[in-house]
Amino acid sequence: MDKLNILIIDDEEDMRHLVEMYLENSGFHCLSAASGKEGYSILKQNTIHLIILDIMMPHEDGFQVCTKIREKYDTPIIFLSAKGEEWDKVKALQIGGDDYIVKPFSPGELIARIQAILRRTGITKMDTKLHIGKIIIDRMARRVMVDGESISLTLKEFELLQCFVEHQSQALSREQLLDLVWGIEYIGSLRTVDTHIKTLRMKLGVGDYIQTVWGIGYKFEVPSK
Repeated sequence: MDKLNILIIDDEEDMRHLVEMYLENSGFHCLSAASGKEGYSILKQNTIHLIILDIMMPHEDGFQVCTKIREKYDTPIIFLSAKGEEWDKVKALQIGGDDYIVKPFSPGELIARIQAILRRTGITKMDTKLHIGKIIIDRMARRVMVDGESISLTLKEFELLQCFVEHQSQALSREQLLDLVWGIEYIGSLRTVDTHIKTLRMKLGVGDYIQTVWGIGYKFEVPSK
C-alpha cells in the first residue's frame, strides 16, 4: 500500500532532516518546506495526510501559517515548537492545531502522536505491517509476533527492533542507534544500546538476526537457509 505523506514546515534545515529521518524510518513519506509559502505550494500539488508545523519562522510564523491552511484544508496539524508556554499551546489548538509537542522531543512520542491522530481521523491507509524472517511487526498496533506468537516488548525495545528491520543489512553504530531510537537530545551511556539489544535478542528467540559488527556496532540480517 502507498505510504502516507507528511509535510514538515520548519525554517531550520537540520530539524527538518531530523524529523524526516524519524518519520521515514517509521514508514511515512516526507515532504518538507522552509517556509509557509513553500508549504502552501506543496499542499496545492500533493495529497498531504498530516502536517508538522514549527512556530518560530521568519515572514510568517506557525500560527499565521496554520490559520491560512485552515481556510482551505482540514489536514491534521501537529505543532512542533521550542515554545513551551501554556498560552502558545492553547492558541495553537484554538486556531486549528490538532496537537502540540515541545522541542526537544522523543522520536517515540512524535510517532505515537502522529499515529493517534491518523487513527482518530480515519487516515490509516499506510501499510503498517513489516514482515521479515519469522518476525511480523505491526507498527500501528505496536505489536510483534515471532512464529505466530505475540512477544511483549517495551516501547524502546519495539522502536529498536523496528529501526533494525528498516535498516536491514546495514551496520549501525551505537551512536546512530541512540539518535534513531532515543533521539538526538538523549544524554546517557552508549551501553544503553547494548543492554536493550541483549534483552531484545532474548525475548525474540531469534537472536542471530541481530548481529554484532565488531568495531562498528550492530546490524539486522536474517540468516540464509
